[in-house]
Amino acid sequence: MRLAAAAAALRSTAALLLRSRSRPQPLPSSLRRSSLPLARRRRHSYSSTSTALDDPPATTAPPSVPPSPAPPPPAEQGGGSKAARRRARDSPEGLLMHKLDVCSRDADLPTALALYDAALDPATAIPLSLHHYNRLLYLCSTAAAADADAARRGFEIFARMEAQGVEPNEATLTSVARLAAARRDPAAAFSLVRRMAAAGTPPRLRTYGPALFAYCEAGDADGAGEVEAHMDAAGVVPEETELAALLRVNADKGRAGDVYRVLHRTRSLVRQVCETTAEVVEAWFRSDAAAAAGVEKWDTGKVREGVVKGGGGWHGQGWLGKGQWDVRRSEMDKNGKCRGCGEKLVCIDIDPSETKTFAKLLTKLACKREVRADFLRFQEWLRRHGPFDAVIDAANVGLYNNKTFNFSQVNSVVNGIQRITKSKKLPLIVLHKSRVNGGPAILPQNQKLLEGWRKAGALYPTPPGSNDDWYWLYAAVSCRSLLVTNDEMRDHLFELLGTSFFPRWKEKHQVRLTYSGRGPTFHLPPPYSIVTQESETGSWHVPTTTGDDIENPRQWVCATRKSSVVCATTKTSEESSARPKARLSEMGW
Repeated sequence: MRLAAAAAALRSTAALLLRSRSRPQPLPSSLRRSSLPLARRRRHSYSSTSTALDDPPATTAPPSVPPSPAPPPPAEQGGGSKAARRRARDSPEGLLMHKLDVCSRDADLPTALALYDAALDPATAIPLSLHHYNRLLYLCSTAAAADADAARRGFEIFARMEAQGVEPNEATLTSVARLAAARRDPAAAFSLVRRMAAAGTPPRLRTYGPALFAYCEAGDADGAGEVEAHMDAAGVVPEETELAALLRVNADKGRAGDVYRVLHRTRSLVRQVCETTAEVVEAWFRSDAAAAAGVEKWDTGKVREGVVKGGGGWHGQGWLGKGQWDVRRSEMDKNGKCRGCGEKLVCIDIDPSETKTFAKLLTKLACKREVRADFLRFQEWLRRHGPFDAVIDAANVGLYNNKTFNFSQVNSVVNGIQRITKSKKLPLIVLHKSRVNGGPAILPQNQKLLEGWRKAGALYPTPPGSNDDWYWLYAAVSCRSLLVTNDEMRDHLFELLGTSFFPRWKEKHQVRLTYSGRGPTFHLPPPYSIVTQESETGSWHVPTTTGDDIENPRQWVCATRKSSVVCATTKTSEESSARPKARLSEMGW
C-alpha cells in the first residue's frame, strides 16, 4: 500500500524532471527555515514548497506506452520450485537482468543503455520490471555527475517507468534524486524525498544525500539546513560526510551559531574526525567570522553548570572569547596535556546504566550467533568465578608476533597485568578449547601452566564451533574490567553492535601490548577521553583518526584564542569559588 501511494504521489514527476532547469532553484527563505511540516495536499502536490516537481505542465501524459506485462521474478528473488526459478533465470527477462547486473558490476553504462534500447525495439521487445529499471537508473545516476547525457537518459527511463505504471521503491527514488542533484537542482532532489516521506515510504540517509550535498555545493546554507531538519524529523542520523558538508557550508557563510551547533553534533556522533573534516574545522577557526564570533564576558557559573550537566568535556554555552584563533596540530602527553597549548583534557565518565544495557545487547546478539546453551553456561560460570579485574584475549596475545601459539607469552601477560591491577586474583584467560587440548598445549610446561590457571578458576575454554570474541568481550563488559588485546575490534562482529557506546567503552578499557626482550609493555587506556572537547575557557581540541596506534601518537586540532586575556563574570562570590569536584573515570584513573 505504501509503494502504491508513493507511485501515485510521483505520477508525472519524470516528465517534470526532464523539463527541470539545470540551475538550482532556491526555496523561499521563509519556508526553508521552517520546521518542515508537509502542507495539506494541493492538486498535483504533496509539498508546501513549489518546485519543478510539484506542478505538472498542461500536458501531463507522457508519450503513449502500452503497459508491460509483469515479468516473472528474477532468479535473485527466489520463490517457487527449482524448475520455476531456472525457467525465470533463463527467460528473456532473466537473461536481461543478468546482463544488467554485469553492467552494474563493471559500471558499463553504454552497454546497459544498448540493452535497454533493444528491449524497447518491437522486434526484440522484453517486458521490463522494477529490478531492470533500478539497475538502469543506478548506472545513469552514478555517471550523471560527469556526463550530462547520462542524466538525460536517466530521466527518460524514469518517465517510461512511470508511464508503464511500475511502482518505484526507495532505491528508485534515490537514483532519481541523484540525477536531479547532478543537474544542480537540489530543490528537485529534496522534493522527491519529501514526496516519498509524505506517501509513507521512509527515506534513508542515502536518499537525503543528493539534496543535502547539492545544497551545500551550491552554497545554500538555508536549503542544507532544511534538509538537515527534515532528516532529524524522520529519525535519520547524519554521518561524518554529511556533517562535514554542513560544517563547510555554514563556515563559508560565516554562520557562527550553526557552525557551533554542527560541531557539537559531530562531537557526539563521530568523536574522531578524518583528515578532510579536520581541514574544514581548521579553516573555520582561521576565518574572520570565527574571530568575530563569541562574547568577551560570560557567566562562569553557567559554563560550569553546563559542563556538569553534559558529563564533562563540553559546556554548550556558545563561543567564549573574541579575537583571532591560534590553530595547530598537536599531540597529548600521557596525562592528557596538550603539547601545543598546555590545556589538560578530561576523562568523561560512562554511565553505569549504559554499561548494563550494553551487556544485555551483547547477550542477545551472542545467543543468536552462538549456541545459546553454551553462552548461557559461560554466563553462569562467570557469576560463580567472577568478577575479574582484567580479561585476556589469549588467542590474540599468544599469537602476537608468533607463527605458533606461545603459552609462555600469555603467561607473561597474565602476571604483568595482575601486577598492574594489584589484584589477588588472576585475570580471566579466554581461549578456544582446540588450543587448550591440542598443538603446543600438549607440551609438559604448557600443561603445567594450563593446570595452574584451571585451579585458580581463571581459564575458560570456549566450546568447539564458537567465536571466542563474544566471550571475552562480554566478560570484560559485565565485569567492567580491563581487556588485554591488540585486536582493533573493527570486523563484522563488532559492527553488529551498532551503538555509539562501544567505541567509548573500548577507549576506556582496552589495554594494548608491545613486546621486547624484557617482556610485554602494557599501554593502558588514556586518562582522558578521545573525543572533541570544549574547555571552560573556550578552547577546542578535536581528535583526528591520524596516528591511531601505539607508535604514532594521535593528532589533534588545537584551537585557542591568541589573546591571553579571558574575561568572565560571576553572579556571587560563592558561585565563583564553587568548583565542581573532579569526576573519576569508571576505572579510577
